[in-house]
Amino acid sequence: MLFDWFRNHRRQKLLETPFAESWLAALPTWVPVSVRLPEEVRRHWLDLVQVFVAEKNWQGGGGLEINDEIRVTVAGYACLLILGLPHLLYENVETIIVYPSTVLAPVRPPGFFEQSLVPVPSEGRALLGEAHLRGPVILVWDAVCRGRHPQRGHNVVLHEFAHKLDMLDGRADGAPPLHDKSDYARYAEVCHKEFATLQHAAESGTRTFLDQYGATNEAEFFAVATEFFFEKPERMKKKHPELFEVLAHFYLVDPGNW
Repeated sequence: MLFDWFRNHRRQKLLETPFAESWLAALPTWVPVSVRLPEEVRRHWLDLVQVFVAEKNWQGGGGLEINDEIRVTVAGYACLLILGLPHLLYENVETIIVYPSTVLAPVRPPGFFEQSLVPVPSEGRALLGEAHLRGPVILVWDAVCRGRHPQRGHNVVLHEFAHKLDMLDGRADGAPPLHDKSDYARYAEVCHKEFATLQHAAESGTRTFLDQYGATNEAEFFAVATEFFFEKPERMKKKHPELFEVLAHFYLVDPGNW
């Protein structure tokens, strides 16, 4: 209770400082979707972004110097996911590490206590982003910038922070903590069917609306579905209405109305 009071008091003090004018002027470039947000939603989003930028530990990898553009861009997309959620601003994210461009994941054995979403590979692999269960979010800046073009349906920030929402219950299994126990049956029914359909399409070489990387496992399916839910909501609502419905029920927003 005392910790909650200090946290809330600190955030209240943060929000007494107006959102930086230089950030506001750059938002249409840094986070283009921000210009579509309804005014009330946008005000809430700006508050989340301001606190997120201040509270998280930002680290540059590969010689990248962290600046306001990086902080606000990452925070802006991450906070889209929690606009409707009664959420403690990603309490399971302390550190965000950003590299300038695609990096090769090092070859190393996992630590005794380490739990990562993606198993440590036998050899180095290209990395655009990675979310660790009890660790940081790793992002590649040029991949983050490509996410500013929603017509592509890909956004590495949305993807990796969807994983962190999924991990709030201690597992990366494609099922984030839902709002009510009664929600799980419908969520499992729809997602199982959609996941199986995507897997079958990937195996048969059939073209799909959702990125077939989502057929890798349930956790990747949730992250990919989240990307398309926020990036291409109108088309997703037409092509996958049931999946759109359960995601809208979880996120408590409808991006198609922005």
